[in-house]
Order: sequence, then structure tokens, then C-alpha cells
Amino acid sequence: MRLWHEELISKLPRQQLLGQHREIAALRGNGWGKKHSTVDYVFKYSPYKLYQFHLLVMNEMISRGYRPNDNWFDPNYRGIHCEPYNKLEEIPDTCPIYPEHNDAYLKKCVDNLKEKGISIQ
Repeated sequence: MRLWHEELISKLPRQQLLGQHREIAALRGNGWGKKHSTVDYVFKYSPYKLYQFHLLVMNEMISRGYRPNDNWFDPNYRGIHCEPYNKLEEIPDTCPIYPEHNDAYLKKCVDNLKEKGISIQ
């Protein structure tokens, strides 16, 4: 499980983009707070940041003709098997959304994609 660097979202192939949506949905739901070495940093922040990141992914999906479930556009929604948040506090956008998404992380993500045979220009 990995959150791709946000600069890569618009460049991801279909499989990685849709996989990113599934992984974020899992993290927003019952996966919230469950240890995973590559995404533990998200738990240091409000779940609202993950929602903001999910919006980037879902907007890219829409631009490619995919239709994510409208429920995911509600920041309090956590999936059908998880109770919603009760008025999750909105926080301002930051760029990048996660400070861990720096140049070194971008390189790590690009290298990871190359290992999968995917070249990002």
C-alpha cells in the first residue's frame, strides 16, 4: 500500500490510479490507524488530509471518465462497513498535502513505478 506523490496522480496509468482510489478508501474506512510501513505517516494528521488527497485522486478519475461513488466526496464518509465521522473538522489545504511528499519521496515513487515497468515522464 502506498500513497503516490501528488505530482504523479495525473500521470499514473489506469491500474495505479484506480488502485490508489481503493487503497485510500480502505485507509479512510476500517484501515484508519492500522500500521503499514509505507503509509504510517498519514496517521500523524487529521483524517481530513486523507480526504483532501482522495479528492485529488477522484478528480483525476473523473477527468478520465471514471465515476467514483458520490459518497466518497463527503469528508465524513468512511465506507459501508464503517461508521462515519461526526462532523470531521475541515482543515486548510496545504501544498503538498503531506509534508512527507517531498522531492526524495517523489524520486522514491518514480523509482517504484520504474520497477513495475512504468516510465513517468
